[in-house]
Formats: sequence, C-alpha cells, structure tokens
Amino acid sequence: MVRLRRPLLATVAGGAAATLLAGCFSAAAPASSDDRLRLAMLQPPRSALSPFSDDAFKLSRWSTAETLVTLDDLGEAQPALATAWNRVDDRTWSFDLRPEVRFHDGSALTSDAVVTMLRAATSAAPKPRILDGVELTADAVDEDTVAVTTATPDPLVPQRLSSPQLAVLAPAAYAGNGPVDPVGRGTGPFVLTAVNGTSTATLDRNDDYWGEPARLAGIDVDFVPDGTARAAALRSGTADVVEAVPVAQAASVDPALVHEVPMPRTNTLYLNNRAGVFTDPAMRAAARESVDADRIVDQVYEGRADVARGLLGPAIPWSVDRPARTPAPAGDPAGRRITLATFTDRAELPEVAVLLQQALEARGFVVEQVVREYQFIEADALAGAFDAFVLSRATVLDSGDPAAYLYSDFACDGSFGIAQFCDPAVDRALADAAATEPGPARRSAILEAERSILERDAAVPMLHERVMQGESSRVSDVARDPRERALITSETALS
Repeated sequence: MVRLRRPLLATVAGGAAATLLAGCFSAAAPASSDDRLRLAMLQPPRSALSPFSDDAFKLSRWSTAETLVTLDDLGEAQPALATAWNRVDDRTWSFDLRPEVRFHDGSALTSDAVVTMLRAATSAAPKPRILDGVELTADAVDEDTVAVTTATPDPLVPQRLSSPQLAVLAPAAYAGNGPVDPVGRGTGPFVLTAVNGTSTATLDRNDDYWGEPARLAGIDVDFVPDGTARAAALRSGTADVVEAVPVAQAASVDPALVHEVPMPRTNTLYLNNRAGVFTDPAMRAAARESVDADRIVDQVYEGRADVARGLLGPAIPWSVDRPARTPAPAGDPAGRRITLATFTDRAELPEVAVLLQQALEARGFVVEQVVREYQFIEADALAGAFDAFVLSRATVLDSGDPAAYLYSDFACDGSFGIAQFCDPAVDRALADAAATEPGPARRSAILEAERSILERDAAVPMLHERVMQGESSRVSDVARDPRERALITSETALS
C-alpha cells in the first residue's frame, strides 16, 4: 500500500535558532515503527527522481535501484545484476544476467529489460553523463545475455554500466512519453513506494529481494537543503542519518555522531570561457591568481578540507604524479565587472563566495554575487548566465574513473559545461585518455588532460572536500562511501 506522510523535517531559514529548529522537527514527526530509519538528505530531487539525472544517486543511496555492475574500493568492476562479462571483440561486450531477479512490480529481469533501459538512456535528452562522448547500442543475445557495442573501442564499458544513472528499472518505468518513473520499479532491498514532490520519499523493505534482505523495515526520507536544520535534526534525534552536516555546525554536534569521509569532490571556481570578461585568458589567469585556497580551507572549512593542487585530489592517490604546468600570465582587471554565482544547498559555498568576492575585488574586479538554491540556479549556470560559478563537484562519481568527469565538464560536447569551454587540443587529450586501457598509461593520459585544462584556466580548483556524515547512536552499518553511491544498505540497522 502506498503511504503518503507529512515531512519529518522542515526546511527552516538558516538564521533560525537551533532550539526552534529542533522543536519544529519534533512537532512534525509522525509516529513510526522502531525499525524505520529517518534520513535527512541534502538536496531535493531536481528531475522527479529520473535515473538519467543526478537524482539517480538518491535511488542508489536508498538501495532501491541497482546496476549491472558495481565497483570495489579500488574502482574495479564487480558483479551486481550481471554475474559475469567478457569482451567479445574490441567494440563488443557480453553480460550474463543474474537469474531469478524480479523487479518490484513483479516482472522478471531479462535481457529485453536491460536493452529497454539502455536504449532509453541513449535516446534521453540530455542523456546520462556517463554516456557523454559514447555511442552505445544494446541487443539481447538470449533471455539472460546482453551484448553492448560501442562505436569505437571503449575499455571502460563495465565501469560505465556501474553508474547509478544506468540502473536497471522495470520496462514499465520507461513506458509512454513522460519522464522515467522509478516508483515501485527497482530491484533493490528497498521498494520506493511514494514520493511527495521535493519534500519526502518513502521506502519499504523488499521481502522478495534476490540478495540478503534488509534489516530495516523501511526508510523515511526528508529533503532538507538547510544545513542548520539538518544539524539540528541530528542533535535532537529526529533524524537517524543526516547527509552533509555543515562544517560550521559540526562543532555543535556530539563528535561521536559525526563521521568525516574523504571525498573525490573538488570545490571549483568555473570561469565562463565563451562570453564576458573571462573570454580573455589574461583575465582568467588574474582570477586564478586571486584565489587564496589556504584562507578558504582555514576560515570556511575550519581545516576539514585539502587545498587543491589540481582538479583531482587526495581521494585519487595517483593524481600526485601529475606533470608540471606552465601557468598563463595574468592581466590587470582594471575595474571589469563580473557576476559570481553559487548555491545555498551546501552551506559552505556562500561563505566561499564571500571570500572569493573579497579576493577578486582586491585584484581589481568589480563583483556582483548571485546565490540561490541549486534547483533554481543550475539551468542558468549551464546556459552561461554568470561569469564565474562556485561548484562542489564529484570527480569519479559515475564510473570510478575521472575521465568521464573531465569530459562532461570540459569537452566541447560535454553535458555539464558550466565553464562554457571548448578547445580542440583538450578534446584530443580527453579522447586519448578515454581510449587508453585501464592502468598506468590511462592514469598518465588523464593527468595530461587535466594539465591541458588547467593551463588554459578553464576552471580554478580550490579545495577537496571531506563530507561530514551524521549518524545517531542507535544506527549501525551505514555506508560511508566516498563515491556517494551507497548510504542505507541491507546491513543498516537500528538498535
């Protein structure tokens, strides 16, 4: 039975007192079973939980939607809905499906179901980020075998199919001309039973799960963009698990409840390379030279972050072997006007923007700030409406390999081009990296592409984040995943 419920957590303006926030949460909380977990998430759905958008990572973190392949801690491909795979030739891979898996709507996992998903993904607009620059076709070999063919040799096909944006849903999810509907259509240990817009979501245990059944009866999700509100929920005990406790709030929470997880996530200043002041390379260099990352880490993140030496950070240990760069010379801004934008969902970013504005103005720019919730600013950022944009960006979110992120953000036809950047030399470097087999040579090619991007000042990496994950004392076995794919799993339990 579908159960709609009032939000457990209310989003409250950041200036409200913590005691008031805690009181609001307690008043809004309905009676619930002792083994239902209350989860406060950072961002509400932006695309009605479409798996072809970043909302896919919510479905993954709730353990409701699953992929053919998963990744281990080293980023190596491991079985999930596919039990095995092999490379048939230089462009074709064959995947064997796990037998006797059923979707939440009762239909069977078959090769036709996988083909339906992949064909929907490749024709989506925009298509999933993991497929940027990839022409892919899928065909059913038999009921339990799928052939995946790429237009050019792609050594990362298994890793691509681990992306939550390519989770396999029941064919009914893709029916009609509307958005993909994930409600009741996954294969995971939790069934998504209800979504209340951008306020709440409800999941129940899947008692017919193909793997180990969940220990929880279900998950009650609240979307709480306000960081102060999330921290108050953790302090008051009205949430069991809280995403992204703001650094500024961490000191007000029992240290035993806050867990620091190093992230492959870079806080980056994207510069508009196509229009405005930053079409001039000398102005981009001036912006780069104005950034004081040490000050930002100390004053905003209270030392709980790492100063960036490149787009890739310490969560990718081989990135320390990056080649030396030759920086472009900086010019004099001489009063040129720029707009600097960011969003409120990550509480630190508006503070970062304040320090950046001070530094840019000290350099000679005249700065106007624009700050909104992410769902209300993303479209303008992607359209190039701002001269500069501060973004917290995951760098290996999709495939466990940063080549996909670099392509998405900096290739001429990348799907997430906030920098409005296009350079044939960078495209060639990205293509070389994408075509190289996994291993040392691929890592070197990726670092060469990073060098090419940074020498052109397409963006200015500032710091690498560590997420503060809140967990109440009554919860155990919550995933602490640097890739932000897993959070509540079959093993998660309440005492």
